[in-house]
Amino acid sequence: MAKPNYSFEKRKKELDRQKKKDEKKARKGEQNADETGQEEGAEDSETVVAAE
Repeated sequence: MAKPNYSFEKRKKELDRQKKKDEKKARKGEQNADETGQEEGAEDSETVVAAE
């Protein structure tokens, strides 16, 4: 019977955790970019209305 390769399993878990962490960080970055974009967009639309 073959021995289990615990170091491979551990490395795979670490890679999965890192991938999940990176995806979460990317989502938060997109969310922050959307929020700042909405704020700037709101200011622009007010300026257009005031200019008319």
